[in-house]
Amino acid sequence: MQAFVLTGPTAVGKGTVIAELVKAIPDLWFSVSATTRSPRPGEVDGKNYHFITHEEFDHMVADGQMLEWAVVHGQNKYGTPRGPVEKALSEGHTVLLEVDLDGARQIRKSMPEVTQIFLAPPSWEELEARLKGRGTEGEAEQRRRLETAKVELAAEGEFDVVVVNNTVAQATEDLLKIVGPKR
Repeated sequence: MQAFVLTGPTAVGKGTVIAELVKAIPDLWFSVSATTRSPRPGEVDGKNYHFITHEEFDHMVADGQMLEWAVVHGQNKYGTPRGPVEKALSEGHTVLLEVDLDGARQIRKSMPEVTQIFLAPPSWEELEARLKGRGTEGEAEQRRRLETAKVELAAEGEFDVVVVNNTVAQATEDLLKIVGPKR
């Protein structure tokens, strides 16, 4: 039983790097978060996120069904359903959770044995370019996300390991050394 938390600012490439990790480690169990935000183009319910209503999310929180949860960018709620994570761990899977800073802090309190990894951009300028370049958010949302990113980057020192995402290939290789099967 081993669990890892991956956190990083918006547009740092968490989703891309996780997709590469899942390809490289076939038995890696990746937790699918729940969110109240609308799907982006190409996202699939149950694969990328569990897209649920605010009411459904609040019910899960009230019933203790979330391992962690937070309001992100002052708008939407994101959280990790507790049951599937506990089941995967009890079955002996290596578990990977992608959460925001608040979620990582909540998990640190409830599961201190989890290895916490921060995925960092090579520079602030590169982070801005990646966010603007993906074209999935308008200008106001980009500003909101960059303000949140400043807070997230300031918390980098709270994490067990920091991996800089210069390139997807290098970040994946670095993460495989941490998360992958021990040889």
